[in-house]
Amino acid sequence: MDFGVAIFPTHDGMDPASVARLVEARGHESLFFPEHTHIPADRRSPYPGGGDLPRRYVHTYDLFVAMTAAVTATSRLRVGSGICLLVQRDPIVTAKEVASVDALSGGRVEFGVGAGWNREEMANHGTDPRRRMRLLQERVEAMKVIWTQDEASYHGEFVDFDRIWSWPKPAQRPHPPVLVGGNGPTVTDRVRAFGDGWMPNYAAEGILERARRLQGDADRAIELMVMGVPADARVIAGFEDAGFRRVVHWLPSAGQGRVERALDAFEAAVAEAHGE
Repeated sequence: MDFGVAIFPTHDGMDPASVARLVEARGHESLFFPEHTHIPADRRSPYPGGGDLPRRYVHTYDLFVAMTAAVTATSRLRVGSGICLLVQRDPIVTAKEVASVDALSGGRVEFGVGAGWNREEMANHGTDPRRRMRLLQERVEAMKVIWTQDEASYHGEFVDFDRIWSWPKPAQRPHPPVLVGGNGPTVTDRVRAFGDGWMPNYAAEGILERARRLQGDADRAIELMVMGVPADARVIAGFEDAGFRRVVHWLPSAGQGRVERALDAFEAAVAEAHGE
């Protein structure tokens, strides 16, 4: 099993390139960044974690700027979106961004996607929250066509274009892994429909059983990873025993000292899980 970390890369904490260099030097396999273009000040959608929304949601760098900084500062580290809010993005532009970062990195991008939870944020981008799941599927499908065809066309309910050229193509073939985020009741349907893997949050209930059913029902291999595992050896060992390929631990959006202490704790838990 591989071990990765995730961080909200804020302008008042460690910058994305410095985090990436530190994480790679300490032997971690991957680094993930989340995405929020903004947070509406008049906020009605409740924060899924409960309580007040943490300030890091408002202060994070642009996702693809952070990913580019990370890949150009490293040589082995896989860098991913955790998650890209594709329902708030143009699929043609986003396909270009993902392909560009993947090409520049030599094929080290993990493309996590999701529909998000903040309905006001979606509405500000012109997205109807009631249709976001169908929109997400069409945008992923359209991006795959752009990545894999020299002359791409796509005709759907929400995405419609005919005969376009777009380079560079991703370094990974046929394209970077599409990892579907989310914990809702229908998320595994989306994984089966257009995902290469599932990346739920650790706080979700019944992850292991749902993962077992997903792998049993799917007509192809499905990659499993979990976001937000605590620095707990028993938890890490449980996901490894269940066949998860990667566990990811959240780091604080802070200076290097706090980030290094969090890495120390996570690495100690990984070592304990392996009897070291």
